[in-house]
Amino acid sequence: MGLQAKTASAVNRSETVVAKTDVRAMSVATALFFMVGFLTCLNDVIIPHLKSIFDLSYGQAMLVQFAFFSSYFIFSYPGGKLVDLFGYKRAMVSGLLIMAVGALGFLPAANYAIFGVFLAALVILAAGMTTVQVAANPYVTIVGPPATASSRLNLAQAFNSVGTFIAPFLGARFILRNANPVTPERLHQMSEAARRLYRATEASTVRLPYIGMAIVLFLLAVGLASISLKPQQAAAEATRDFRPSEYAAASNDSIWRHKWLWAGALGIFTYVGAEVSIGSLLVNFMGLPTIANLHAADAANYLMVYWGGAMVGRFIGSAALTRLSTGRLLGFSAFAALVLVITAVATHGHLAMFALLAVGFCNSTMFPSIFTLGIQGLGHLTSKGSSVMIAAIVGGALIPLATGRLADQVGLQLSFLIPAVCYVYIAALGFAAWSRPAGAASKAIGSSR
Repeated sequence: MGLQAKTASAVNRSETVVAKTDVRAMSVATALFFMVGFLTCLNDVIIPHLKSIFDLSYGQAMLVQFAFFSSYFIFSYPGGKLVDLFGYKRAMVSGLLIMAVGALGFLPAANYAIFGVFLAALVILAAGMTTVQVAANPYVTIVGPPATASSRLNLAQAFNSVGTFIAPFLGARFILRNANPVTPERLHQMSEAARRLYRATEASTVRLPYIGMAIVLFLLAVGLASISLKPQQAAAEATRDFRPSEYAAASNDSIWRHKWLWAGALGIFTYVGAEVSIGSLLVNFMGLPTIANLHAADAANYLMVYWGGAMVGRFIGSAALTRLSTGRLLGFSAFAALVLVITAVATHGHLAMFALLAVGFCNSTMFPSIFTLGIQGLGHLTSKGSSVMIAAIVGGALIPLATGRLADQVGLQLSFLIPAVCYVYIAALGFAAWSRPAGAASKAIGSSR
């Protein structure tokens, strides 16, 4: 009886959540999304750098993304439990501190110039990012009206894209511009001592950027911990330190019964895999003689076009989703991305280059759209559903690894057929969601099917 009364009270409080968006809470969330985007996109800069330093194949270089995105699968469930136990705010603070520790891990990695230590630091960094995203994604969907949840998440993801837009520029400036790569043949001709010195010197270029990131992450954690999110509306109090477990209804409902959650999880898996595969290999792709023959530092600047397209698209998409259905926008965006990838595979020169860069714009609204479709109507299962969706980001580990290994076998250009297949599924998911019954729309936290 006590549990039922508590749940009923929770539902009543949650009904007022739909009235107005908590602007202060949204501001905090967007800052977190910015940092997550920035650090994620730096991988696209350090991959060609580490590939050169350690003379890696494409498949070996993709171990960077495998280590990074595998953490989403490993730590998503613990991250969800952390939210259940301590609430969204404390979970996000914890995640930021873990991210700071991971960023500091790049110091010993650079000092000893050991590829495995770089991978270990990335795992720790991604563990913190997983915790932040498990908390931040559903947090954004409940701080305002359910009808505009997808629009709010698109807006937050737009600031994620601001981070991804800036990261290539700073990465090229502070990491790649100071690098002096040598050919694999020259590297093999060096003595063991000279090779170690070369690798340590080249790896040292990552120290300053990641020390700066560690400081920013720590300050952001302290700032978030000191903020008391108490707007005038009583409903926001439910989200200030909200614990989803407190709202669990006495029912036999299970996440296994929600087919859209699992369809959405596969959508996240394929979307992140495709986006990361393209972003990770773009610098090398633009360096091919048959494409643009660009130096790595110059090619890294063009990454700003790829991620800048995603940034602009998310701001546009945030507004468009207040008028268009999520499924319709997702379906057409994925179909356009499919056409562009096929163009990049089938042609050469600047046409292929800019076709692949334009995929960034098509990607812009995919993650928030798929995420929103996946957790709609989960009610008290939202945190568990969020964990499933975040775990599906492991696609960013497996699909790029498969793409890299295919590139070693058939060539880099043809390897992009794997992302093309991913966009086929995403388009199908979007068009299927277009006709999704209206009853499947988002419900306030505390409700259940």
